Amino acid sequence: MAIKNICCLGAGYVGGPTCSVIAWKCPDVKVTVVDLSVERIAQWNSEKLPIYEPLLDDVVKECRGKNLFFTNDVKSAILDADLIFISVNTPTKTFGNGKGRAADLKYVEGAARMIADIAQSDKIVVEKSTVPVRAAESIQNILYANNKPGVTYHILSNPEFLAEGTAINDLLHADRVLIGGEDSGAIEKLCKIYEHWIPRKNILTTNTWSSELSKLAANAMLAQRVSSINSLSAVCEATGADVSEVARAVGLDSRIGSKFLQASIGGSCFQKDILDLVYICECLNLPEVAAYWQQVIDMNEYQKSRFTAKVVRALFNTVSGKNIALLGFAFKKNTGDTRESPAIYVAKTLLDEGATLNIYDPKVEESQIFKDLTHPSICESPEQVRKTVKVCGDAYSATKGTHAIVVCTEWDEFMVLDYKKIYDGMMKPAFIFDGRKILDHEKLLEYGFHVQTIGKQLRKPTPPPRMTNNHHV
Repeated sequence: MAIKNICCLGAGYVGGPTCSVIAWKCPDVKVTVVDLSVERIAQWNSEKLPIYEPLLDDVVKECRGKNLFFTNDVKSAILDADLIFISVNTPTKTFGNGKGRAADLKYVEGAARMIADIAQSDKIVVEKSTVPVRAAESIQNILYANNKPGVTYHILSNPEFLAEGTAINDLLHADRVLIGGEDSGAIEKLCKIYEHWIPRKNILTTNTWSSELSKLAANAMLAQRVSSINSLSAVCEATGADVSEVARAVGLDSRIGSKFLQASIGGSCFQKDILDLVYICECLNLPEVAAYWQQVIDMNEYQKSRFTAKVVRALFNTVSGKNIALLGFAFKKNTGDTRESPAIYVAKTLLDEGATLNIYDPKVEESQIFKDLTHPSICESPEQVRKTVKVCGDAYSATKGTHAIVVCTEWDEFMVLDYKKIYDGMMKPAFIFDGRKILDHEKLLEYGFHVQTIGKQLRKPTPPPRMTNNHHV
């Protein structure tokens, strides 16, 4: 029997967009996204969705109420489903064995126990969350240990390969869909869902463990490229080379390619996956492999600390009492997500050094900015943060009267601002630190800005002509 009813446990960054596209492309399939959070489900059913992704609003509004539903009624959704995606959060553990590295699978385990408790008929259970290798085995063990008579479970791994800011496009035009499992019948049923819009040649089937490891491996190797070009950006700054020119020359080699060779301020959405890979390697008694991948993380952290140290150093070795504008708070453009955003690190460092901050981001809510900056791992005094951070409604109010601007996110609108107007409204000398290499540095220098960026030495601004006394005695 073909799949007619899909349930997704978890209405987050993976579950929401993935199931919206499935509903859009499979009008004959009922898709129900469930979450225990009443607030989150209410947002999915409102005019303002809980996440921002280009095209997501259009897809949701076309399908919602027809064959796409968002609900807190977990029981009904599980009972009705032929196939269940587990798409819950898998944060890095903050305590206990594996603290700071291992993925916390409590939500995955909770979802498996919920299915075992509620299900009355056969289910295909698909692991969609980013999880460590052999997590499917844990799901299987829980389901089999709590199995009811006459109920059969088929466990599959179907990792997501979505980039924030392009998630809908990534779903519609996937390089590959990866399905891992041991049951060919269940695999075929899930293949048929994707075949509504993905060519069969782009659907790759593997065993479960290969599928799980492929997700971690892909993200680790992308992060490795970012850390590699960021390490070279430090060499460029010290030698006078331009990292953009180096990246272009390297990227034209067909064996390497140009993607993920953009040096920047640092920050990686892959960090959670690589930490998990490091922990797996340690558990498998592979210390050399663990150390190799740990260095990818360390280089990413070094890039952030190197950049913020440059900001402080340029501002005469002190930012105490100085007002600094942060343009961008999201992890990357076209998303409101702030997880692993380098802006958080930059803000924390500058606040610790005594600066006051004006922050502007076109998509990140003020409440999210304060939530991130008052997290116990970031600050000791939430009250002090609220006193020294102001969230602004546009770039011009954020930069007015400031000593420096730090560009933390590569939003397109930051490239077309009137920087002459901004320069005129700033304290002098006016500094701008382009952490994303998106601005016209020569034009900024002409206006009088002191400009610094990643992986490139820039000349000092041309001083204004000296006034001369033309009166003759």
